[in-house]
Amino acid sequence: MVSASWLLLLGLCFSASAGGEQRGGGKPSEPRRLQSGGDEERHVLERTELSKRSAALNEQTCTALSGVEAALLNNTNTFTFKVRTMGSLSLAWVGDGSGVLLVLTTFQVPLFMMRFGQSNLYRSEDYGKTFQDVTHLINHTFIQTEFGIAISPDQSGKVILTGDVSDIGGFRLFRSQDFGLTFVSNDLPFEPLIQMLYNPGDCNTLLTLSITSELWLSEDFGATWRKIHDSVLTSLSSCLDDKGMLELRKTVDYGRSFQTIATRVYSFVLGGRFVFASIMTGMGTERMIHVSVDGGELWNMAQLPTVNHEQFYSILAANQDMIFMHVDDPGDSGVGTIYVSDDRGTVFSKSLERHLYTTTGSDTDFTAIASLRGVYMTSVLTEDDAVETVITYDQGAKWETLHRPQNSHCSTDTVLLSQINCCSKHTHIKYAITTMRMNVPMLPLSQPNAVGLILAHGSVGDAESALSPDVYVSDDGGYTWLLALRGPHHYAILDSGGLLVAMEHSNSPVNQIKFSTDEGQCWHTYNFTNDPLHFSGMDSEPGSRSMNVSLWGYRNDFSKWVVITVDFRKLLTRDCNEGDYVQWLAHSADPSGSNDGCVLGYKETFLRLRKDSVCWNGRDYAVTKKLSPCPCTVDDYHCDFGYYRPANSSECVEQEEMKGRPLEFCLNGTTEHYRKIPGDQCEGGFQPDRKETDLRRMCTSNALHPHSLVSSYYENETTILLLSAVAGVWLVKKYVCGGRSVNLFLVHRYSVMREHVEANKIEGVDDIDTHYMETGKAQYNEDSDQDLLE
Repeated sequence: MVSASWLLLLGLCFSASAGGEQRGGGKPSEPRRLQSGGDEERHVLERTELSKRSAALNEQTCTALSGVEAALLNNTNTFTFKVRTMGSLSLAWVGDGSGVLLVLTTFQVPLFMMRFGQSNLYRSEDYGKTFQDVTHLINHTFIQTEFGIAISPDQSGKVILTGDVSDIGGFRLFRSQDFGLTFVSNDLPFEPLIQMLYNPGDCNTLLTLSITSELWLSEDFGATWRKIHDSVLTSLSSCLDDKGMLELRKTVDYGRSFQTIATRVYSFVLGGRFVFASIMTGMGTERMIHVSVDGGELWNMAQLPTVNHEQFYSILAANQDMIFMHVDDPGDSGVGTIYVSDDRGTVFSKSLERHLYTTTGSDTDFTAIASLRGVYMTSVLTEDDAVETVITYDQGAKWETLHRPQNSHCSTDTVLLSQINCCSKHTHIKYAITTMRMNVPMLPLSQPNAVGLILAHGSVGDAESALSPDVYVSDDGGYTWLLALRGPHHYAILDSGGLLVAMEHSNSPVNQIKFSTDEGQCWHTYNFTNDPLHFSGMDSEPGSRSMNVSLWGYRNDFSKWVVITVDFRKLLTRDCNEGDYVQWLAHSADPSGSNDGCVLGYKETFLRLRKDSVCWNGRDYAVTKKLSPCPCTVDDYHCDFGYYRPANSSECVEQEEMKGRPLEFCLNGTTEHYRKIPGDQCEGGFQPDRKETDLRRMCTSNALHPHSLVSSYYENETTILLLSAVAGVWLVKKYVCGGRSVNLFLVHRYSVMREHVEANKIEGVDDIDTHYMETGKAQYNEDSDQDLLE
């Protein structure tokens, strides 16, 4: 018989196993939320409505909004571009709330080792409702798609386009400081390899690599350039023999001088305030992670297992307090173990075993949920080779399977080994899209200003059901899930969660958009055109505060790009007021308990929009929350190194291989099972003893004092660069003998859409920077030492 499960398209397939199913006869659990006094009757009604979210399922419980057609018809704008759809169309928003959108259409043809093409530039000042052809501002120059539109992260309106003028012998920059209204140009003294990179602390400072492996820097917004280093490579093929002989260097004066901060480097990565380097040990058969929290001045060995050449490390997430590190298991198993660090990045605890991370595809489903602190989702491979979605609500201290959606149905004929897993939900994320080639057009979506909201593709049932995923919505950070839309869709969060929009993912032309004003309980439809569109992608201004959504595609004649922009502002006829919001306690499971809602040492009570309030949050909406400290419990502690929590247990037990062995890595001494989770703010309560020796006795890393791995002579110096301006604010990493190029510069969101995109690919997402953030802070980009240097 086939097992029943639910897969939140974090992404995954799962195997058949014996057992029975349960058909939806059980009572669904109630959603976790707090209501103000006197709202008991409304709360009961709300729970009834929550049981059905799909527009195809809830006609009897949802009330149609009045005046939809009239409100939206007069606020729907169509623009047809003059250029043909052959080629690509790139989008970039300039500024925050400026309404400026730049569109670059590119058609290029390779010819005898060279590329020739044509580009057209369009500009909108009204959120994509109308456009002006401003190609003359760039002198009709061909802009290669891979260079795209470089937008400054400081919202100052700076724009850079890199033009290919190879017919006259070079490349040319077109620079704007007024949101693309005007451009000035200057020729480059080199041929660029990558897009121009901004310094987030000073967007007049730019950095890039040339095709001749030279690092170039500008301090005047690209007007003049100077070369600051040679032999900076991004291709590993040219230096495979140099593994473990690389140097890590940094500069604090814009490249005028460099300091070598580590040698015998296999790879390195930046995460939050941490610098991690994978250092070759012994005779070069193994490597170990070293960590620095002061920009490489002092290094310490991390308490992590060593890996060989067939294994890899990968940082999954990082912030100022801690990091999640994946360590690949020996052999080609496609799984490994997640470890979480302390606030120094040196002591690690085992968080999750059998974490799915395919070696061949470099795919992992690890996803940070932006709408609620401490929440992450990923996938594990069970002992019977089934893929299962798991979630943590406390930053990796404990993991559990997702609960079955309340309005889903399971057969009672088969059951998994545990009742908890019966008919559980599974998300489909990167692994499903890239490895399993499932029909999943979008990854899970959450936003910091849409508290508790998550939209994701998933499936409930056997393996066959996973091939036809549906859209599910959680309004409480992943504790509960409900079926929202049948079949795969593109979706977006608008008005800080007050409005959700979705477009069906189909190979056929479409003319209908779906929207919800109650966090996905009820969905309404609007026919935005009488002439159906071959849909390529959906786009809205970053930050999820806009009320406009643009639908991109082409007509049946495949001749020209078309954008249809729908402005939902007139649909929400009034501004929200104080009475439209209700208190909601995050992570609430037992309102009667004194520790209810305590996660990472404190409670958070938010003001959230009532589901029955149809109003506008507004661009100036700010999340309102109240923090309350909690007494410490065992849940506020990770297991210390050498200990772990078995599945569905809160107790830390000693790992068999570590019994009786003192800790002799970077902190000499022993521990007592537990250590406080980084960032946890609990007070009093449970306080386990930690018997550590003087913390000043650190096992200092030997990263700067290696012995030669081999005796061969290297003619060309190989270097890894870590560039830092002003107290480490500005960081960029490039590899002399690295894999793909990765950086900590912020690249503004930039979407690429193409004609005839395959149905099972992500359409209209961020090809240039999938880790886009709206803030101007430095960010961490997920990577592994395998990806970068193997």
